Amino acid sequence: MKKSGHSFQRQTVGLIVVVVLLISSGCAQDSYQRRADGIKDHIENFYAHLRANRVEAAVHENEQIEVMADQMADTVRKQGQLQGTSQVGREFALMKTARDTAAQNWIALGQYFAIKQQPERARASYQRVVDTYMHPTERAYREQAARALKDLEILSGPSPNSTQ
Repeated sequence: MKKSGHSFQRQTVGLIVVVVLLISSGCAQDSYQRRADGIKDHIENFYAHLRANRVEAAVHENEQIEVMADQMADTVRKQGQLQGTSQVGREFALMKTARDTAAQNWIALGQYFAIKQQPERARASYQRVVDTYMHPTERAYREQAARALKDLEILSGPSPNSTQ
């Protein structure tokens, strides 16, 4: 009888552990989904503000995406050893998506300024990409921004700060 009581306790403890793990993974999923939804909301707001010519508000939305990416990078660094690799991998993927999106948005903002014939503001937006997105996986964005800077010279002449 004692043996079956011990077995019942072990099963109960095991069940509690499984329930806690399921709940905590659900919370992690909810947290992940909230961040993913937050990024999506900032992206939609960014483009809505640009369409309405509210540039300052669009810039703010993109800065919020960058802040979220930085926060996720901290989470990945801190929890890399604590959590399973799948959770950290998902956090890393979301962080990379946020950074990629922010870089694309800065390029879109530069294009917006170029269309609006505001070359200095376009240059500043493109230069932001060149100066900020230094990770090797972000090279394509830096190169696109650098090409856009050269294209601006074709359209509006060299930057007043250039040595040409």
